[in-house]
Amino acid sequence: ASLLIERICGSALERKADDIVIMELKQRSSFCDFFVVMSAPSTVRVKAIVDHIEETLKRDSHRASHKEGYAEASWVLLDYGQVIVHVFYHETRKFYGLEHLWGDAPKRNYSQ
Repeated sequence: ASLLIERICGSALERKADDIVIMELKQRSSFCDFFVVMSAPSTVRVKAIVDHIEETLKRDSHRASHKEGYAEASWVLLDYGQVIVHVFYHETRKFYGLEHLWGDAPKRNYSQ
């Protein structure tokens, strides 16, 4: 999962994703091991980030088993099995406070 996370975060940064946080959920969730959460200042940028993550991972033969929220682009979810990616529009991220819902999960900020 660490290589997959690295590819997700690296490609997100290439499209200027903000505040990338990796949350470890192994002991807290039965549906995935990690969340990768990030945000962008516009829905156009959200879509650009999502598109780039998908293109990058397709080259590595990874395809999301589920994608949700792309049409509105205020919160897009990409399910890569062990890793679920959440790309938020800034205001939506603040509103839902996903990191606070999983507040006891170990987390780290990603920066290259």
